Amino acid sequence: MSAMTLVVGNKAYSSWSLRPWLALKQAGVSFAEIVIPLRQPETKAQILAHCPSGKVPCLIDGDRVIWDSLAICEYVAELAPAAGLWPADPHARAIARSVSAEMHSGFAALRNAMSMDLKIDRHGEGMTPDSAADIARIQALWADCRARFGQGGPFLFGGFTIADAMFAPVVTRFETYGVVVDAVSRAYMDAVQALPAMQEWTAAAKAEPWVLQL
Repeated sequence: MSAMTLVVGNKAYSSWSLRPWLALKQAGVSFAEIVIPLRQPETKAQILAHCPSGKVPCLIDGDRVIWDSLAICEYVAELAPAAGLWPADPHARAIARSVSAEMHSGFAALRNAMSMDLKIDRHGEGMTPDSAADIARIQALWADCRARFGQGGPFLFGGFTIADAMFAPVVTRFETYGVVVDAVSRAYMDAVQALPAMQEWTAAAKAEPWVLQL
């Protein structure tokens, strides 16, 4: 498999970048990374030098350029089928794709009120009726997936899948903002945060020099 490069935003804040980065790590795919700090005067030009969309993340694999978090995750799943980034069972796989797509396109209130921030604890901030509704929906999704498909391990579909990569930034948000969760969600969040790759990302985020005002 050829070496590839993932272009990401700074790790403390770029939720979209975390998703494919984690999928690549969990799949055991070797890649280099380029970190571009967000919200700087030169940010847009630096990203455009790598990605036609002008946004991160972006995966460069030889002469192939793939952008969008979910598209990159899908590409990785096809490159490394043995990693099981989608469940093998057709029903479980369809639900995993459904919850991934819902995360990809939804939960705007949570995103706006509780931006990803691995630099500062923001307990007590960001709770609005709309963000609370998003939190309730997410916990219901997690509980349903765990109950129906999670018997084989600690993740939504037992083993780690793209669905877990898609929800990993939400796990960090719930921690950052001190969201009180039920026992199923707590166990799931602990499993995600215990991943060595997740700990690697978090440590790098905390070590970054850039601090943004959210």
